[in-house]
Amino acid sequence: MNKDLEHKFVTELQDNQNIVHKVCTLYTNDRDSHNDLFQEITIQLWKAYPKFRGEAKFSTWMYRVALNTAITLYRKRKRRIDTADYESIIFKIKAEVYDETEELQLKLMYKAVKQLNDVDKALVFLYLEDKNYAEISETLGITEVNARVKMNRIKTKLRTILNP
Repeated sequence: MNKDLEHKFVTELQDNQNIVHKVCTLYTNDRDSHNDLFQEITIQLWKAYPKFRGEAKFSTWMYRVALNTAITLYRKRKRRIDTADYESIIFKIKAEVYDETEELQLKLMYKAVKQLNDVDKALVFLYLEDKNYAEISETLGITEVNARVKMNRIKTKLRTILNP
């Protein structure tokens, strides 16, 4: 691969790496799994980059590769081993200072979202990233109407989980 393409990839990855970190947080429970998934997603992005045609924004394409990689690995690992509970190691992770209320709400939200199936998790993630339904449908490979219907059903389900 030529140096210009490599430089462009590294720049795009650095500019958008928070996307990968958010996907990793959604699909893992501990720091080691997060780092492993981040590495695997980066490898898959690198392998697929020469085929990136630029028909969609880089970030949209990155979401799709990251989510597909995470879902594939999540399903494989789910058959083998359960990871450690995030709560049991949180004291080892250096985190930014958050308002306790916000932190509690985020924990409850992540806990609720992790109960959803893989595609629904991805849909909620993209919705929370302020992606419009056109971008969500393009990223997930479903129709825009299907994305809206699914999101409405997920909202109802999450309300039930969060407010039993």
